[in-house]
Amino acid sequence: MNEQPSDVPAQPGDDHSALHAAPTEHITVAQAPVHAPRDTEKIDVRPGEMAGRSDDPAATNVLPRLQVGEAAPAATATATTGDDAAPVRTPAPARTGHPAYPIEDGPGGRTPEPYVTIVLPCYNEGAHVLQEIDRITATMQASELTYELLCIDDASTDDTLDVLRHAQQRYPNLRILPFRRNGGSGTARRIGTQQARGEIVVWTDADMTYENEKIPDLVRILRDDASYDQVVGARTTEEGTHKWARVPAKWLIRKIAEWLTKTRIPDLNSGLRAFRREVSLPYLRLLPAGFSCVTTITIAFLSNQHDIKYVDTSYAKRAGVSKFHFVNDAYRYILQVLRMVMYFDPLKVLMPPALWMVVIGFVKAVVDMVRHPFYFPASTVLLVVSGIMIGSLALLSDLVVRSRDGV
Repeated sequence: MNEQPSDVPAQPGDDHSALHAAPTEHITVAQAPVHAPRDTEKIDVRPGEMAGRSDDPAATNVLPRLQVGEAAPAATATATTGDDAAPVRTPAPARTGHPAYPIEDGPGGRTPEPYVTIVLPCYNEGAHVLQEIDRITATMQASELTYELLCIDDASTDDTLDVLRHAQQRYPNLRILPFRRNGGSGTARRIGTQQARGEIVVWTDADMTYENEKIPDLVRILRDDASYDQVVGARTTEEGTHKWARVPAKWLIRKIAEWLTKTRIPDLNSGLRAFRREVSLPYLRLLPAGFSCVTTITIAFLSNQHDIKYVDTSYAKRAGVSKFHFVNDAYRYILQVLRMVMYFDPLKVLMPPALWMVVIGFVKAVVDMVRHPFYFPASTVLLVVSGIMIGSLALLSDLVVRSRDGV
């Protein structure tokens, strides 16, 4: 099962460790629960039928999906002896990271490939990221799930990276990916998902807002029910800044997304979610750099018939300073929703206004014909011509989408 973290005493004069130390008594080797291997039923995990080809920079070979409780697959070669061909099985190569993203492992080196990878973007979270790591580690150690915690330092200007490296001495499942320049939470989540070694990827934040104690519950839903490809922690309260403006803005954006995807979405931009890594790979290139990456992956899954399950979860007041800018980020959310639906179904966005303009133009032309025979004002002609042009653009966009190879 999971390797238990070992306590390393702080060195004399190490004021940094004393400043950011988090309680670890409940995850010591003596107190950590020991779980016997579970005799679970094998479940086929299906890749999305409409997902297209997988773009996995962390793998050199496309490997078959594992069944729960089944050993890693092995590559099969055929050797011939006489007239009979006998299959010879050789171990499949382990997935290695991309050299452009050097991941720092703990003192014990790389742990065995886990079932779950928790991607934790960190930007100027040095004051409380250790508490979040301790909370996530305690939760996962108490579960039966093997895991790795991939912390991505997004070029923090405080001591976040130093705190992560000190924490790595006590948490063997902690891996660190430091960025040299800030790329945004969307970039961190995208690269973290590409470099993840687990079959299930979990996204969460390091600001103490999400109920990370529910991470094992989200993962178990995917493990036990192959019909779902993503599970989202739907927040029941709003505790962010500018609450008076965020609540109506999020409601409006969510309703637009529901209308465009024809699906009820309780929480469009929750940062706590678990999904199948293989299904997500074709859509990672669509993720923007900012906060709207969670909106993008939701709409991408729904637009390609990947079922999403929502689980109610609480949302606490964040620790530290929020990086969310209401005006800019709300504008990006709206644009991203429209962009994603245009990417998958442009007729849904462009054809309704085109038809309305043509209909209104023809009605106005009839009225103009009655009032002034054979005289059509420029506004009438403009309505009809604009509607035809937008409708032609909608048909052309739909043709491009349908002729596109892959996603």
